[in-house]
Amino acid sequence: MKDRKPSRKPSSGFHRRDFLKGSSAAAAATALATAPAYAEEATAVSRLLGPGMTTITLSVNGKDRKVEVEPRMTLLEALRYGLDLTGAKPVSSEGSSGASTVLVDDKPISASTTLALDCIGKQIRTIESLDDNDPIIQAFVHQDGMQCGFCTPGFVVAVRAFLDKHPNATEEDIRAGLNGNICCCGTYADLIQAVLEAVKGGSRG
Repeated sequence: MKDRKPSRKPSSGFHRRDFLKGSSAAAAATALATAPAYAEEATAVSRLLGPGMTTITLSVNGKDRKVEVEPRMTLLEALRYGLDLTGAKPVSSEGSSGASTVLVDDKPISASTTLALDCIGKQIRTIESLDDNDPIIQAFVHQDGMQCGFCTPGFVVAVRAFLDKHPNATEEDIRAGLNGNICCCGTYADLIQAVLEAVKGGSRG
């Protein structure tokens, strides 16, 4: 007696090939829809395929700056070694310390974990964009919230971004909002007081 071939199960209506085709079509449609906005940036990035150095333009502290980068170079490396802006610090390569904090389109990001190429066409602000009379810097000095000072630029930039969104922040808000920055000297008490002083408009009592 011959073995009977198993009967085919009825189709569920789902076909992997059709799904992949549909996904590809959706991706293509999305690419076409967003093409005008990213055409210039995509053209710039397309020229960077390869291991060599290439010149790009970054908008840093209100000025267009040309800098040579490799495709793998981080924004922190471009700022420090290409543009001589050394405020952001290379403390942790994974960005856990917050010492490399800069603002990109007014949002705090870790420059040590962000590729320089990803910042083409965006507005970058570093600690160097603030002068000595900035109320946050003045508050840090008055409250002695620095000690070694290595983490201070990252804290100041993070505070600037935080207070722009939360001008009336409480101490609890500040502790939660700045938990991405680490001070190895442990001067958190003074740092909190500095931010509270800045919230009050730099008042010293």
